[in-house]
Amino acid sequence: MSKPKIYITKRIPAEVLHYLEQYCECRMWDGQGTPSRQGLLDELAEVEGLLTTGGPVNQELLDRAPKLRVVSSISVGYNHFDLDEMRARRVIGTHTPYVLDDTVADLVLALMLSSARRIPELDAFVKAGNWKKGAGLSEEDFFGMDVHHAKLGIIGMGRIGEAIAKRAVHGFGMELLYYNRSRRPEAEEKYGAQYCDLETVLRESDFVVLMTPLTPKTERYIRKEHFAMMKPTSFFINASRGQTLDEADLIEALQTGQIRGAGLDVFDVEPVQPDNPLLHMANVVTMPHIGSATAKTRFDMAMLAAQNLVAGLTGKRPPHVVKELQSLVE
Repeated sequence: MSKPKIYITKRIPAEVLHYLEQYCECRMWDGQGTPSRQGLLDELAEVEGLLTTGGPVNQELLDRAPKLRVVSSISVGYNHFDLDEMRARRVIGTHTPYVLDDTVADLVLALMLSSARRIPELDAFVKAGNWKKGAGLSEEDFFGMDVHHAKLGIIGMGRIGEAIAKRAVHGFGMELLYYNRSRRPEAEEKYGAQYCDLETVLRESDFVVLMTPLTPKTERYIRKEHFAMMKPTSFFINASRGQTLDEADLIEALQTGQIRGAGLDVFDVEPVQPDNPLLHMANVVTMPHIGSATAKTRFDMAMLAAQNLVAGLTGKRPPHVVKELQSLVE
């Protein structure tokens, strides 16, 4: 019996590729990054499985892949899936939750600390040779804001939100507010989290962390009126997706002093454009969408995506089918 053909859109660890080769006939993009859209489409005529990190899985792609049965994304988010088209064609979609929760939570705390204590700004100050006697600076010029025992508001108390809560409460003694589509009694019990409406979270928090998935309902979810509710001493942290807020409104809030600063791992356009005002603000910490970027976590994500793909192609239930397509495997 011949093995199902799969296409892999980026280089993956040799151990993961070896696992896939036991079950599948594999073809993998061997260039830098990922293939062009046309290059990807040209590979799909005979493909039954696709291992990918992004790019629209939509009518255009599915039309070019008539044999496609499983799309396995090396990511938690799956806003690149056209769920209606995939459901109509009975194409299973999978993702990689859980394995990156702690790594992303670590980064969120790093963004909070870096923005509040002005670490990148003051690091650049020292390296530029500006820390010297007689420069006319006072101790107050280096002051930041305490993170410990401050009030943290989390918008989106999912798995990563809970991992952030654990670090914030148990590590920094922070008071925790949260807003979510539904209450999380376990988080309330474990971390003393207080369930609030969105306005209360924004008005009362010293740090607001946005961790909602990107869906049609959450696109541009946080906007001008929300930044206006925040304290002028507060910090906004986003490690979800750049499109979950109105970036122009965030820029205005920072420029006008409506909020004190921000820590961002994601942007509306990625890679972020050189003329983006956020790159020229000393009170904004910017990262290149590296929430899950450690060797171990990226390996674990690739292996889980491979296991999802193999299970789907060999007649088994993949461990992590996206919730909107689970009817395809029931």
